[in-house]
Amino acid sequence: MGLLDLIFPRYCVNCKKYGDYLCPNCFSRLSFDTKNICLVCTKPSYDGLTHPKCVGKYRIDGSFTGIVFNHISKKLIYQFKYKPHLSNLSSFLVDLLYESLIQNEQFNRVLKQVQDDIIFVPVPLSTGKLRKRGYNQAGILAKGLAKKFGLETIDGLIRVKETRSQVGLNKEERRDNIADAFSLKKQYKYYIKHKNIVLVDDVLTTGATMSEAAKILKKSGAKKVFAIAFAKED
Repeated sequence: MGLLDLIFPRYCVNCKKYGDYLCPNCFSRLSFDTKNICLVCTKPSYDGLTHPKCVGKYRIDGSFTGIVFNHISKKLIYQFKYKPHLSNLSSFLVDLLYESLIQNEQFNRVLKQVQDDIIFVPVPLSTGKLRKRGYNQAGILAKGLAKKFGLETIDGLIRVKETRSQVGLNKEERRDNIADAFSLKKQYKYYIKHKNIVLVDDVLTTGATMSEAAKILKKSGAKKVFAIAFAKED
């Protein structure tokens, strides 16, 4: 037990029972998300890939999420984003997401197909949010997952436009709000060419943010771009 665990004892994020971030009862209420969607049309996709009719030169190629979004996973994500003093919570979420992915047949099929030149890239925070929070939760997830898969991760994207919160916006408003918000860092201009990119974020809603980031990566020469999120919000 570390010093932080003594100062901030671990309690279940849902029922507040002492012991761990989720007690056995609350943990049993989590389930792996197997309902993939096409991020272009947001309709169900059996294999997690973008529908053939939705495929485009600069469009995202597929998406996968780990945990079903409910009141418990929502609390986990909130603690992860706003309570950085909670020791090992990030490792707990990385482990959950990793377990869900390795048990996802569709994801593993894609991973085998594009196993060469795969790079994990986190969705970047705005400068204001990063300064206020002190860390990017998507970056923590990306680095943790990449390490478990034995793959590389880079902080290749930056936010070049301050956007308002996506909360409460519909699909079209989210797309317009996030348009032209990202840019590839200059040092990776040639590095990502012909590479397969896995974008990582904590929550996936309409996919507008992931789709915009994928567009920038593909315009910069990325071969294929897939999205991974800890949970998908309906």
